[in-house]
Amino acid sequence: EGNDSLIPALDATVEEAGERGVTHVILGMAHRGRLNVLANVFGKNPQDIFSEFDGKDYEMDDWFDGDVKYHLGITAQRTTRSGKKIDMNLAPNPSHLETVAAVVGGIARAKQDRYCQDDVRKTLPIIIHGDAAVCGQGIVYETVQMCGLQGFQVGGTLHIVINNQIGFTTNYTDSRSSLYCTDIAKVNDTPVLHVNADDAEAVVHAFLFALDFRQTFGKDIFIDLIGYRKYGHNEGDEPRFTQPILYKLIGKHDNPRHIYAQKLIGEGVVSQEKANEIENEYRAVLDNHLEVSRREPLTVIKPFMQTEWEGFKIADPKKMLQKVNTKVNKKTLLAIAEALTELPADKVFISKVKKVITDRKEATLKHNHIDWGMAELLAYGSLLHEGFDVRLTGEDVQRGTFSHRHAVLKTEDTEEEICFLQELKGKGLATGNFHIYNSLLSEYGVLGYEYGYALASPRTLTIWEAQFGDFSNGAQIMLDQYICCGEDKWKVQDGLVMLLPHGYEGQGAEHSSARVERYLQLCAENNMYVANCTTPANIFHLLRRQMKTDFRKPLVVFTPKSLLRHPQVISSIEDLAEGQFQEVLDDPIADAKKVKRVVFCSGRFYYDLYAEREKLGRDDIALVRIEQLFPLPIAQLKAVIAKYKKATDFVWAQEEPKNMGAYGYMLMNFDLVKWRYVG
Repeated sequence: EGNDSLIPALDATVEEAGERGVTHVILGMAHRGRLNVLANVFGKNPQDIFSEFDGKDYEMDDWFDGDVKYHLGITAQRTTRSGKKIDMNLAPNPSHLETVAAVVGGIARAKQDRYCQDDVRKTLPIIIHGDAAVCGQGIVYETVQMCGLQGFQVGGTLHIVINNQIGFTTNYTDSRSSLYCTDIAKVNDTPVLHVNADDAEAVVHAFLFALDFRQTFGKDIFIDLIGYRKYGHNEGDEPRFTQPILYKLIGKHDNPRHIYAQKLIGEGVVSQEKANEIENEYRAVLDNHLEVSRREPLTVIKPFMQTEWEGFKIADPKKMLQKVNTKVNKKTLLAIAEALTELPADKVFISKVKKVITDRKEATLKHNHIDWGMAELLAYGSLLHEGFDVRLTGEDVQRGTFSHRHAVLKTEDTEEEICFLQELKGKGLATGNFHIYNSLLSEYGVLGYEYGYALASPRTLTIWEAQFGDFSNGAQIMLDQYICCGEDKWKVQDGLVMLLPHGYEGQGAEHSSARVERYLQLCAENNMYVANCTTPANIFHLLRRQMKTDFRKPLVVFTPKSLLRHPQVISSIEDLAEGQFQEVLDDPIADAKKVKRVVFCSGRFYYDLYAEREKLGRDDIALVRIEQLFPLPIAQLKAVIAKYKKATDFVWAQEEPKNMGAYGYMLMNFDLVKWRYVG
């Protein structure tokens, strides 16, 4: 109460948006006013809201915990008064204010890429901020900076600030240095409309003006909806503890509904009796819904974005460990490989680019040696061939932080961009679309954006790559509140892939560790995949597996640095064409009859151990690589252990310190043999 005019203004905006050709509306907001928006703008049945308030059990299987009622998302189909159809989505969100802003951007871009390529204005993102949050949370700056960037622009966003002039329990003088909470808009000359929330017609006018601006110019616009908060920070709070003078004024002040009713009565539009009748009718409807909800024993959560997710099922741990067919026709792979290594003769490139591509061509097509970078590109190319889309973003993704990818080449004289993967379509080798963008220097905002993109586009392999693996901790909120638990809280699937360079190779702790332990601490039951691959074939099949299942899980991959050019890290075209992802790689050369010690390890450390074993001339040691850390492939590990009948010494070896890496996780989960730690 105090910013009630948001509801008629949002309602009018959606109606007018439909008239202006908008077919998709994506809304993100935090808690305050959310249930009102759900009921009166999205048409959520009040009966369902009351059912959630009563804290009943959920009508679904054991793999769902649920969340508080003002965190849940919703998908609704709305028909405007003139008959226009609009697909409405309110994104689910955690308590972490403003985080959802980045997610909304990604959802909107995915919808535009799928439905509205002819006119991005048909998809309308709306983000509702709080006055203290919009100027206090750095994620707002990150998302505002995206508005004009090729890889992230969505044709303009409506930013609405519900300004109750308090924030949480503090005055605005304690929560910002700027005069207005919307001064963040000055970063890129975004217009701001300041409007009095007590004046309902002025508020509606401001919202329609903002919509008109966005549809005309394709840019962001802010509305500062200046009102107040009638009660405290929550239902049981005492606001006079912190703002006694302000709340004396608020206590005497009529609410916006009463002010507007008196305005209409004064103008002769309605009578006092009619105003009372409207209020009583609505209250009776709510009372009826409450009564009906009390008769239902369980709460039903409707699926989010059902259209996009048709045909996908939520997978349990058993299904996650089933083998997936990721084979590719060898001739097709060779044709793609040739297309990915043919420099246009009429373009000029620097000598290093020529050498990289020439060497790649010779190694692949002449010597049948496929390195990490080529395997990765072939994974993308083969998925594009099968009709999937691929989207890859991050701070250096076009060339790769360690210059291994070179997905985009630039000519020496004009910096014209050449992307072989995008050209596969024109050569009849692909039907899917390849999108690759170097991102702004952001982890939190960009990872949130890509999570949102994957949430709305399950048929796109959506990848975010960290410049160094340790940088991902700048996006920790996205990991903790969305990636590891979105399915558990909101019954949503998301197939986002995170590529995190990891490995202790002489750069000190800072850029060595992608913090393997943090991701493994977040793993439970059936929430995501975590892998640490050591061969080009395995990264090829792992990326393809992500798309070839009828479910989606987030995938965290600890990618190498030195292994990108390691002479032993080579696969053949047959490994890619005819193989599959290997969760466990047994020792390729050990004689099981001689083995007394079995060493389990993961990632690039295997090659260090291999080199030391060769140096010492030992033939009694087997090195077993666990390529998939979660879910742990217990059955495959049992089979490997059974092979080494003479082994009496079992070791978990890691390059990370004891309080990092997979050691703690292995202590909890790997009890097949009695093993010792070396690290």
